[in-house]
Amino acid sequence: MLNIALPKGRLGDEVYALLAGIGYDCPEFLENSRKLILENKLNNIRYFLVKPSDVSIYVERGAADVGVVGKDTLIEFEPDVYELLDLQIGKCRIAVAGPETYEKSAEASLRIATKFPNIAKKYYASNHRNIEVIKLNGSIELAPLVGLSDLIVDIVETGGTLKENNLKVLSKIMDVSARLIANKSSYKFKGADIDLMTGKLRARLENNFFGG
Repeated sequence: MLNIALPKGRLGDEVYALLAGIGYDCPEFLENSRKLILENKLNNIRYFLVKPSDVSIYVERGAADVGVVGKDTLIEFEPDVYELLDLQIGKCRIAVAGPETYEKSAEASLRIATKFPNIAKKYYASNHRNIEVIKLNGSIELAPLVGLSDLIVDIVETGGTLKENNLKVLSKIMDVSARLIANKSSYKFKGADIDLMTGKLRARLENNFFGG
């Protein structure tokens, strides 16, 4: 079977719809169930429902043959996997944000709260700016509001959460989207199946892009 690590939540739903549309459907996915492993033996596929940030780990370590993960995760953690295709969904950006009253500081060092310490360090290093990274796992927007940090580096979709908390985007670091990745060993042994899936996805995306 081809083992697919599928991120839980809205992104996973979008990915499943995309895969189902090219023949990789799994009826169990649509059931109101708490199962974490879903199979379609007729299609010879098995889905693992995984926390989005863990998908690359499952794929890198070979528990899953392929998976879907955000480009931000690939850049932040640099897992040893093959990046096969930009799925053009889950689009957002990683940006620097801060209070609406923030003025550019001339201080030698900035305190940056983020879930992405490596991305933040690389960005500020490229701008020749020293930073102190404060690693957080949630409610990043709170940090500058209570004086824990000067700024944040975080995922931004619509910007609504920032606005509600009197924060604004100060600069964009990069655009990100969901990517199809593969385990390197799996690709050696299941390359034909993985290439078939990748080819069908690419054709579907191109067809949608050109209005087919």
